[in-house]
Amino acid sequence: MKVKFLGNKPETKTPKKKKSFAREWGDAILFAVIAASLIRWATFEAYTIPTPSMEKSLLVGDFLFVSKLHYGPRTPITPLQIPLTHQTIWGTNIPAYSDAIQLKPHRLPGFSEVKRFDVVVFNYPPEEQHPADLRTNYIKRAIGLPGDSLQIKDMQVYINGKAIENPAKMQYKYLLIPTTQLGQKFFQDRNINLNDIQPYEGGYVVDATPELASQMSQLDIIKEVILLKQLPGKADPAVFPQMPSKYEWNADNYGPIYIPKEGVTVAITPASLPFYQKVILDYEHNDNAKVENGKLYIDGKETNKYTFKQNYYFMMGDNRHNSEDSRFWGYVPEDHVVGKAVMIWMSVNPEGDFLHKIRWNRLFHIID
Repeated sequence: MKVKFLGNKPETKTPKKKKSFAREWGDAILFAVIAASLIRWATFEAYTIPTPSMEKSLLVGDFLFVSKLHYGPRTPITPLQIPLTHQTIWGTNIPAYSDAIQLKPHRLPGFSEVKRFDVVVFNYPPEEQHPADLRTNYIKRAIGLPGDSLQIKDMQVYINGKAIENPAKMQYKYLLIPTTQLGQKFFQDRNINLNDIQPYEGGYVVDATPELASQMSQLDIIKEVILLKQLPGKADPAVFPQMPSKYEWNADNYGPIYIPKEGVTVAITPASLPFYQKVILDYEHNDNAKVENGKLYIDGKETNKYTFKQNYYFMMGDNRHNSEDSRFWGYVPEDHVVGKAVMIWMSVNPEGDFLHKIRWNRLFHIID
């Protein structure tokens, strides 16, 4: 018996074309890049310590995890960027970004605000040749917070008139005057960086903690250990705000200086303007602000007061005499803050031999 089919003709399914080997790998790599970029932006990022400005708290060759979660991830300012790059394409001088589009920065909620003594990674503010989020990453300790008055007297930092606790492994420069020539082993045994030793008038200028300097002064082969500090009243033209004729400040005797706080209004006078000029013109995103003849103009009108739009911080290195920090270039804007350094996951001694290349005692060390 014949059966008549009354419905539509059944469709024949075309089998899916199997992805090629290259397509599968391409999809996997794309997914990995997107995932890595999101993790790097929102959670943790790895950094290395290239300079001795934070010794002995952090050493050259330390590899760190920096948390974006503590202060909250910062939304991208420069969206046109090759993923997993910073300023240039790996191994070249070719820019890895275009600044054709610049977005207003925002910060997602974090676990905490920047606290005093936090070790903070931030974008180097004076580096104007790059967008703010692609400036060189610096790492220092947050010493001054928004709204603080900071002063340094005889190397001691004072906040709002009170001396603060010094970092446990803070260093200064000392002149060692020995009775005989010192070899590399003398310095290596005391974890003194060979690259930072400077011969001087029959001696050696080194970075050391006060405790190490005291220990070396007791050695028979050391005639004298002299702390190299700058005296009050001796102006250093390099320190912020670069007005030595008006302020006789130096790295060891500095301030007092007010650290801007969001929402606070300050008077703009010929005396105060040098402290806030760069903030207002470069960091506050004022499109129509300028300074002429010692006066501030916003939207074409002279103003004698200003209200800050964001918080600022005063950062200093623990290696106080070998650190380029806020004493020399001023405040760190909040939108330049990258994250908090939380852990050393690897440490390589660049001066160590094959058997002593890894600093095993620093692996997975929590940063204070």
